[in-house]
Amino acid sequence: MRRSIDLQGRTTIRDVARASGVSLTTVSFVLNDAPLAKYIPDDTKSRIHKAVKTLDYRPNVFARFLHTNRSQTVGLMMFDMTDPYCTPITRGIQSVLYQASYLPLVADVQNKRARFERSLEMLLGRRVDGLLVIANWLFMKVNLLADLEKNSTPIVMIGRELGTSSVSSVIVDNEAGGFAALEYLYSLGHRKIAFVRGPKALADTSARWRGIQNFARSRALEIKTSLVIDLPERNVSLSAFDGGLKLVRELLGRDRTFTAVVAFDDVSALGAMRALAEANIRVPHECSVIGFDDINLAAFCTPGLTTIRQPLEMMGTIAATVLLEAVGALREPVDFTPVSRKVAPELIVRGSTAVQRITKL
Repeated sequence: MRRSIDLQGRTTIRDVARASGVSLTTVSFVLNDAPLAKYIPDDTKSRIHKAVKTLDYRPNVFARFLHTNRSQTVGLMMFDMTDPYCTPITRGIQSVLYQASYLPLVADVQNKRARFERSLEMLLGRRVDGLLVIANWLFMKVNLLADLEKNSTPIVMIGRELGTSSVSSVIVDNEAGGFAALEYLYSLGHRKIAFVRGPKALADTSARWRGIQNFARSRALEIKTSLVIDLPERNVSLSAFDGGLKLVRELLGRDRTFTAVVAFDDVSALGAMRALAEANIRVPHECSVIGFDDINLAAFCTPGLTTIRQPLEMMGTIAATVLLEAVGALREPVDFTPVSRKVAPELIVRGSTAVQRITKL
């Protein structure tokens, strides 16, 4: 049998049509599961699928894009791909996209505004069908919506609400998480507690702090301002681990009366634990530590880190599902109302917290 070869030497759809004894249109209907395919006899469909397998035919994705104006790609932007927060979210996204035959185009903007804007431009230039953004405080400063709305590109933000009705979002209930962290330490008898807050520009910081303050008010628990320290903004050359380490070192140098530490996230909590170890303060016997996120390292450190779990992989799954629903609605076209999903956090108890037995470090 004579085969037609494309420029890359691949079998073409014409070969499939010739081997099946049907037209190109019929093959296209069957392979694309077009509405008119239901009128094609089952034995014809079987011949086509058999020819596809025998000839090892692979569809030309670029040609399909020209025909359908669908790239089957999704832009995935993240603030720092080395941050362990991003890893499980990406896994959840990949799982959904793979099942739907979508390919993610990943852009790591490295916490730099210029990289974010340039990456956004390149992704839109490649006609991605939608955009997923694992967000942080950086995106507060960027007019993200103008280009997206102009290009009718669906977008889902993960970890941030933009306060607009045109963009979907998936976030954890940070306020409930902050409340739960302090509530648990309080139940263990801790009253003198230090707090490592997040960067002031990050919305998660204020939400978690509201939860902490709400619980403190409910129990008339005093929060000493001298025991509250703030991580620097991320445009400062200092990682969350280094920030937790440096700040708790400084705190120990002026005030050692606290019996527990509430850290903004797991990475800063690990830095706090290092600072305590350097000062020969045993965790949790002399000082308890609780984090936020439940990254993989939280379970592997010694002692294991008690934390408030964000269901990160599930958040990625939800975000990708919402995005594909929006993409599908755009193609029909049917109305799609952007949604804001807020998932519940969960207290995960490990070895870094214990009942308070002493009154002073």
